[in-house]
Amino acid sequence: MIIQPQKPSIRVLLFSLKGSIIPAIWRKVLYTVLISSAVVATHGTLFEYKVILTATPFTLWGLTLAIFLGFRNTVAYQRFWEARTLWGELLIVSRNLTRQTLSLLPDLDASQRRALLDPLIAFAYVLRDQLRGSPASADRQRLLDTSTRTALASSDAPASRLLGVLGQRFMAQARDAGAGEVIQANLDQQLNRLSYVLGGCERIKNTPIPYPYILMLHRIVHVYCFLLPFCLVDSIGWFTPFAVCVLAYTFFGLDALGDQIADPFDTQPNDLALDAMCRNLEIAVRELEGAAAPAQLQPVKGVLL
Repeated sequence: MIIQPQKPSIRVLLFSLKGSIIPAIWRKVLYTVLISSAVVATHGTLFEYKVILTATPFTLWGLTLAIFLGFRNTVAYQRFWEARTLWGELLIVSRNLTRQTLSLLPDLDASQRRALLDPLIAFAYVLRDQLRGSPASADRQRLLDTSTRTALASSDAPASRLLGVLGQRFMAQARDAGAGEVIQANLDQQLNRLSYVLGGCERIKNTPIPYPYILMLHRIVHVYCFLLPFCLVDSIGWFTPFAVCVLAYTFFGLDALGDQIADPFDTQPNDLALDAMCRNLEIAVRELEGAAAPAQLQPVKGVLL
């Protein structure tokens, strides 16, 4: 996730590359500018044939393309925001379970509390690794005991496996502490919310935007930007490359931005900062527990992963 001031200066807005989509699209934009320059140099002639295109079809194509890009980016942002809501729910549930462990099961000693809270923190790291398709992280390894690490290593769905371990441990500790059915039901309700978070994240990850729809948009954007110089060359001349550059930046930028946020669990600059969210969750649990908490993660070159 890109970290920038909410009210940047005009200089930052106009010239800063940090937080811009330009690094992802500059090659495509440069290619269209070069094509535009070649079209201007040849006066729109292709293989000794003068290509004449009017503004009418480009107006219709541009309007249609803008509608499709807007719809696609709206769908992508809905996926992004739902993912952010689910991870916010994960933080809330983790705080609730920590608070209930401390207040409803006060007779647990320090080792028994850590046996519940360490896997609870690890659940966020395990879920992050599963969503990103990355190997087991060091944070996950330090929070889990040997038997749990072994069980998760042999599982295709480690987050679900760890959720089962959490349920067994919380209920066993509640029964051993003599907690009543109401307390057990409250704990189970929070664990159910963890299952909802897991299922929601898996739904977003495993159900991408249909590929033919994305492919169609990519092709239309490229064809539109490559044909546009033939429409503008006779009316604005050498100003054509600049006009095409602006339009290509707009369309290619919207296309690339939609690609990035459509998978909010990836590690691209505009995706969710799952590393920082996991660390903030650990800090929240440790502070409620009264234990030493790690430091917050800081952005690197304006990007927080």
